[in-house]
Amino acid sequence: MQGLIDWLSQPWPWYVSGFMIALLIPLLALYEGKPFGVSRNFRHICAAILPGKDAYLRYDWKQEGLWNLTILLGAVLGGWVASVYFNPHQVQLSAGATQLIAHWGIKTGNELSPAFLLETDFLFSIKGVLVLVLGGFLIGFGTRYANGCTSGHAIAGLSNFQLPSLVAVVGFFIGGLLGSWFVLPILFKF
Repeated sequence: MQGLIDWLSQPWPWYVSGFMIALLIPLLALYEGKPFGVSRNFRHICAAILPGKDAYLRYDWKQEGLWNLTILLGAVLGGWVASVYFNPHQVQLSAGATQLIAHWGIKTGNELSPAFLLETDFLFSIKGVLVLVLGGFLIGFGTRYANGCTSGHAIAGLSNFQLPSLVAVVGFFIGGLLGSWFVLPILFKF
């Protein structure tokens, strides 16, 4: 058993997870015939909590979205199990990325999410409000406006040869580059 845990605890190559994701999409299409996307769960959760409040939320969310919510719950539980029971490895950033981030005044501490983002000094500052509240709003708006999130379009949409997904992925990529090179340096400098 310890050998299995040791094997599962090691970082896996990118092509293993890529293969598993590639298997998921056709299986979902065969099983349900519906497109997969994590951001679709926001609508299902709102329909479960606020049934009948809006025409957009008046549908049978159990029939349409229970399978998608189950996959989301599995992803969250899988992440929790991996972080608690398997020795998570520290994030490995390139030297160039570490220098660039340090130049902006951000100390990562080899964490996926820098700890200062949750400190009260940052949360209640103007910069904190801009980063978390405005950023969260823009992500939610963009997800709804693009009819899906980055992973939904890039994985599910492109695998189904959807032109809108290709346009969305190109837009996400350009927006990410602009944000990384122009917005973040300005935001973290003031």
